[in-house]
Amino acid sequence: MPVLTIVYACLFYAAAAVLVAGFAWKVAEYWRAPAPLKIPTTPAPATPAGAAVRVAREVVLFESLFRANKWIWLFGWLFHVALALVLLRHLRYFQDPVWGVVALAQPFGIYAGFAMLAGLAGLWARRFLVERIRYISTASDHLMLALLVAIAASGLAMKYVAHTDVVAVKAFMLGLLVFDWQPLPADPVLLVHLALVALLMAVFPASKLLHAPGVFFSPTRNQADDSRERRHVAA
Repeated sequence: MPVLTIVYACLFYAAAAVLVAGFAWKVAEYWRAPAPLKIPTTPAPATPAGAAVRVAREVVLFESLFRANKWIWLFGWLFHVALALVLLRHLRYFQDPVWGVVALAQPFGIYAGFAMLAGLAGLWARRFLVERIRYISTASDHLMLALLVAIAASGLAMKYVAHTDVVAVKAFMLGLLVFDWQPLPADPVLLVHLALVALLMAVFPASKLLHAPGVFFSPTRNQADDSRERRHVAA
């Protein structure tokens, strides 16, 4: 077994363990956080079903961001939708046979990589060009954006600049799932791309990127405006 394969297999197992454990820990923290007050942002729906729809609109459409700033919404929504398509396209490396919906997403996922880079460029530019955003931006904010840009750029480079053996990559990924390790191609761009992905997986639970599940636990979004009809018990 090549040393390179062993190193990357162990790297991905470790990164996956950190990602799952860290994600579960943070979600448990969100779940246990008390909600002592009824504080839905008005105008708010008056029923739990309406609140659920409101959360769904927030997750899918970024409704509050759209109302606050159209330009930031454009780049943010573009990035997230493109990222979802890219992740859907990458599921083919973990499936045999490939699901129909994943196969249909393949051509869209390729171009979504460019949309992802465009969205990231807009979000990163605002941290330099908008004074109040520049003032509150930290080194970690720039590092996370740089990491995402590097992942997207290296992924596109494998498609259009330095091609790699995707059949061997898929064999390696499928082997990881069943603990039957297969040789990993020693292409430099691929190795950089996979190392950056593993780094993102490891730091994700401790970064601001974990806002993804946080929206589901936001009392300003998930609470119904029924304080007159129902007694709110502080949890």
